[in-house]
Amino acid sequence: MAKTHAPEFDRELADLPPELRWREWMRRIEAVLFASSTPVPREDLARVVGQGASLDLLIEDLAVDLEARPYEIAKSGHGWFLRTRATYGPVIRAAADIRDQSLNLSEYEVAVLAAVAYQQPISRDGLKDIFGKDISRDLIGRLSERGLIAPGPREPRRGAPFTFVTTDAFLAAFDLTSLADLPDPEQLHDAGLGHD
Repeated sequence: MAKTHAPEFDRELADLPPELRWREWMRRIEAVLFASSTPVPREDLARVVGQGASLDLLIEDLAVDLEARPYEIAKSGHGWFLRTRATYGPVIRAAADIRDQSLNLSEYEVAVLAAVAYQQPISRDGLKDIFGKDISRDLIGRLSERGLIAPGPREPRRGAPFTFVTTDAFLAAFDLTSLADLPDPEQLHDAGLGHD
């Protein structure tokens, strides 16, 4: 069976006046972000606009355009996504079925995620050193299924154990643009949240 390709479309929009062309490119970006369940990387967004378009300026203009809307554009890792503004959280919880979207993480699962985020790439042995006990494959599996962690590079030692790293979904779930946005470990310790 022959492979089907996505239909070609006019990326350049040369027949449109510049202002309408820009607005159409913004709408295309918004449509892609709206349809995606994960942050969309720059390369993917660049496929829907013309070569002369500045993706950063388009995203900035889209953010301004969305200021009066209940949702906004946000950056997470290497991509962008649309999210509901925090002020509408109570409204959504009152009327929408969002139970499946809730992370419902235990304190222990959050601690394991934090360890992976701060120490990545980290193996199960590395996590065992931090927590003083084995981290179950089930827990690792649950965090992987939720898309919060992923396999990292194998450790360069005998047996080449797998390591784990956080994902763009992790960044989005915790409202981080990058791992640089994680709280400083010393500040966590001073606040009584760190480990000795």
